[in-house]
Amino acid sequence: MNNLKKIINLLPGFIVSLIIGLASYFIAKLWLPMLGGATIALFIGIILGNTVLKQPSLTAGTKFSEKRLLEYSVLLLGATITFQSIKEIGLNGLLFTFLQMSITIIFAIWLGKKLAFGEGTYLLMAGGNAVCGSSAIGAIAPVIDADNEETGISITLVNLMGTILMLTLPIIGTLLWGGNDVFRGVLIGGTVQSVGQVVASATMLNQHVIVTATLFKILRIICLVFVISIFGYLHHKNQPTQQASQVTTKKSTLVPWYVIGFLTLCVLNSLHFLPAPIGGFAHFLSTWCEIIALAAIGLRLNLQSLFSQGKRLLLYAGGIMLVQVLLAIGLITLLF
Repeated sequence: MNNLKKIINLLPGFIVSLIIGLASYFIAKLWLPMLGGATIALFIGIILGNTVLKQPSLTAGTKFSEKRLLEYSVLLLGATITFQSIKEIGLNGLLFTFLQMSITIIFAIWLGKKLAFGEGTYLLMAGGNAVCGSSAIGAIAPVIDADNEETGISITLVNLMGTILMLTLPIIGTLLWGGNDVFRGVLIGGTVQSVGQVVASATMLNQHVIVTATLFKILRIICLVFVISIFGYLHHKNQPTQQASQVTTKKSTLVPWYVIGFLTLCVLNSLHFLPAPIGGFAHFLSTWCEIIALAAIGLRLNLQSLFSQGKRLLLYAGGIMLVQVLLAIGLITLLF
């Protein structure tokens, strides 16, 4: 009886998130393919959640959609990638990815502290930009006990940054290197935030760029497991020990269940235990989980809170984006 009551309580928020997700998917398919359904769902959710759909009855369902569906999305992503991709990238590609991700994370944490953001915000921004956008933020948030506001603001900023880079990097790459598909693919795959944005950006050029960009994006996704473990360790290390008798903080595991599942599916797929149709179906489900989750995050995001930190957030996002692009250009010039 209690379970049934809980499900009924979740339904309004989940159904609204689903409807926004469906509408966003068709808007992206028919009119705005470059933006993608997830980004559109986020922005529609923000608009409606701060106007006509600002209702307490939706809270339970949107909270479930935000938390659980992003976790399922990360889990299913494991069935779509293989470790064989690493071989195709080569030693220079591995070094590029390691340096690009590490320096991005270090800079995002440093700048976040300088601008007086909390641990949750700067770790989510670091992981979201260095790894794979919303999916990375959704995976990291429970491990570092980030609150809903930190998660929502980080996802909004990372999606906005990803959209800007998605549209501008093909132009920047072509101006710098002409028709060099390898360089342009590395720039896009090593910098742009989400998988969908990487593919959309590379599609503006040609198939060779799509292949290279996707390989580098896959390597960044594989690194998600290590990033989550390190961030979990940093978070727990920063917890106060002298107040142990008074504080009852959540003890998140360093490697949560969905990351273990992601890694397991990735290993199985690498060993060819998963048939191609399963990989395709997992990609389909992962995409839809992300679209619905981002609609829910948009519905839950408080625009007033976002605007109150407007200048700092813009400076933070702009600083990370500038460093990512300049760093990628420098590393490509040195390593390839």
